[in-house]
Amino acid sequence: MAKHGKKYNEAVGLVDKDKLYLPMEAIELAKKAAYTKFDETVELHLRMGVDPRDATQQVRGVALLPHGLGKKVRVLVFSQGEAARNAETAGAEFVGGDDLIKKIEGGWLDFDVTIATPDMMGKVGRLGKILGRKGLMPNPKSGTVVAAEDLPRAINEARQGRVEFKLDRTAIIHVSLGKVSFEADKLMDNLTAVIEAISRAKPSGAKGQYIKTASLTTTMGPGVNLDLKPTLSLTSS
Repeated sequence: MAKHGKKYNEAVGLVDKDKLYLPMEAIELAKKAAYTKFDETVELHLRMGVDPRDATQQVRGVALLPHGLGKKVRVLVFSQGEAARNAETAGAEFVGGDDLIKKIEGGWLDFDVTIATPDMMGKVGRLGKILGRKGLMPNPKSGTVVAAEDLPRAINEARQGRVEFKLDRTAIIHVSLGKVSFEADKLMDNLTAVIEAISRAKPSGAKGQYIKTASLTTTMGPGVNLDLKPTLSLTSS
């Protein structure tokens, strides 16, 4: 078993593993327990009460973070003709079709979000194995396959802090909320947006308790368990 360093053990000592923390308490504690020199990412982890093997119980969607993720988002758009011009005008870093597909097949992946117009998906489909592994494959359900006229909106949302969430095969959802350097209030706003989005994405086939546990952590820090009732009661209204 790998041994943790002194700083990690000190961080763990700040957290009562048997306590359920109120959302703001958890955010402040996660920030305090972050011990590395780089600006760690704050993450939300949810254990869901759904069956990832059941097609009627899949959980997937997007959340718009009011304060973004604290990093520059590089947007790639698969489009052609007028749609390509719309994407370029909207500020996408990379716009194209066959040229970008060949470049990606060659191993290039220097972008963070991919968006495509419907007419390009026949060609983009062959990148499924490459982009799918990275969570970058355009998908109508995640709002990344859009009509030409909707490209400016989709590009703007991606830049401002649009995060995707998806149930993994162990029935866990992992979502980034921002950076440790964010003020606690901003992380709270982002947490609220994610909780609302995941609550709205409850599938029709879900039975019993939808969200079983919730915790916050940072890239290298210890987990902080959230008190579920006040966490699920978060609302931006």
